[in-house]
Amino acid sequence: MRIGIIGAGLIAGTLTRRLTALGHEVRVANSRDPETLADLAAETGATAVWAKDAAQDADLVVVSIPQKATPDLPEGVVAGRKPDAPVVETNNYYPQRDGRIDAIEDGTPESVWVSEQLGTPVFKAFNGIYWKHLLENGKPRGEAGRIALPVAGADGPGKDTVLALVEELGFDAVDAGPLEESWRQQPGTPVYGADLDAEGVRKALAEAPAERPADFRAS
Repeated sequence: MRIGIIGAGLIAGTLTRRLTALGHEVRVANSRDPETLADLAAETGATAVWAKDAAQDADLVVVSIPQKATPDLPEGVVAGRKPDAPVVETNNYYPQRDGRIDAIEDGTPESVWVSEQLGTPVFKAFNGIYWKHLLENGKPRGEAGRIALPVAGADGPGKDTVLALVEELGFDAVDAGPLEESWRQQPGTPVYGADLDAEGVRKALAEAPAERPADFRAS
């Protein structure tokens, strides 16, 4: 697949490394000049581009940036992808870093807010796994100890593509329901950072409290 990655932090950089190693064509961008990603491009074979060009003709797009930076993305930043290509967002809202985002504080799921900022449906995935485990701990299907990752978003071919990509990366993909239920995998929930198997992920999602944990609310 041709994959556009907007962001070059720990998760985005890890996905760039893993996806290029699997043979995907990756375009990666940060908020600065593509030259600032020359080392990552040389290491992985990915193409460093401007953010506005990362999604062009992509089969899948990943947005992986600090939550506060989402409204600052260029207008229509993912519009150039192929028709119906899924947009995956890995963001997490940390008020201590991002400042107060009123809509999220008032109960809007983080990924629903991201979808509204981008003006397109998204899928929530890869937000709750430590980057080093994403890089190193993928395992073949059926192998003992395989970590499972939840994917929330609308049913259909787009979700099927994202679930398949999770599996290709070496993790059991768990359908976490629609995007409106994505709060179940936000920071502070039982599944977040837990490295559970598929049964454990389903149980943790079901047990997630509806109220946002105090440690992840603005003071």
